[in-house]
Amino acid sequence: MHGLEAKYGGCIDFVYLDIDNPATQDAKRKLGYTVQPDMFLLDGTGKVIWKKRGFVTGEELEQQLKLVAKP
Repeated sequence: MHGLEAKYGGCIDFVYLDIDNPATQDAKRKLGYTVQPDMFLLDGTGKVIWKKRGFVTGEELEQQLKLVAKP
């Protein structure tokens, strides 16, 4: 994840939610985030445009990032 963040961080914001942190309850509820790992890709308005529950390979995630990244 951190390698992809280094590569795409200039055009995509990476946000990490701690499933055990009560301060993230609102965001978790809105996203339907209930288990780890749970990946969400949101557009600029906050709409979920891709979601993957469970293990995600770096290649799979990068394919999705390439679809939305604007270098």
